[in-house]
Amino acid sequence: MSDCIFCKIAAKEIPASVVYEDEKVLAFKDINPAAPVHVLVIPKQHFSSAMDIGEKDADIIAHIFKVCQKLAVDLGIADRGFRIVNNCGQDGGQTVGHIHFHLLGGRNLGWPPG
Repeated sequence: MSDCIFCKIAAKEIPASVVYEDEKVLAFKDINPAAPVHVLVIPKQHFSSAMDIGEKDADIIAHIFKVCQKLAVDLGIADRGFRIVNNCGQDGGQTVGHIHFHLLGGRNLGWPPG
């Protein structure tokens, strides 16, 4: 999607503070962090939301979670705990129309979240 900000970040048209990249995903620091560690993990392929993930695409979600595990270790938040969040749709708090996962940690993350 040419007007999607996350597609532009994945295509390196917009700069980001990248912490991980492979052929399927890109992970970068959130520009408005809600925790000491706040990374966004996105698939390079455009999916508008979790509702767009079909059975043939389900492997991307497993891959994203494996990347989140690796990043949690690399960023020093694995031992004390972290949160992986996906917001879906307007009422779910999704503000960018490209599926993405927030990896948050580095402080106590209270519950309920919002």
